[in-house]
Amino acid sequence: MSKQSIKHADDDNPEWSDADFARAVPFSGLPLTLQAKLRGRPKSAETKERITIRLSRDVVERFRATGDGWQTRMDAALKDWLVTHPKGV
Repeated sequence: MSKQSIKHADDDNPEWSDADFARAVPFSGLPLTLQAKLRGRPKSAETKERITIRLSRDVVERFRATGDGWQTRMDAALKDWLVTHPKGV
């Protein structure tokens, strides 16, 4: 059987050859601009604080039902509440 007729278990990600390993570069060896793009989402300018809070089940279910990003929308709703309610009230 020739090497070309061998079917890989994952054709989109074939097993590396010795030549592939020889060309490989460690992550730290990549240009910094490329490293920044590959590290995941960028750091937010606005930092958030992780807390534990107990909320009514119906409130959480309604926000979760809106899909991905529901926690961000809940944060926005609370910020809106702060705008409409002056300090000390």
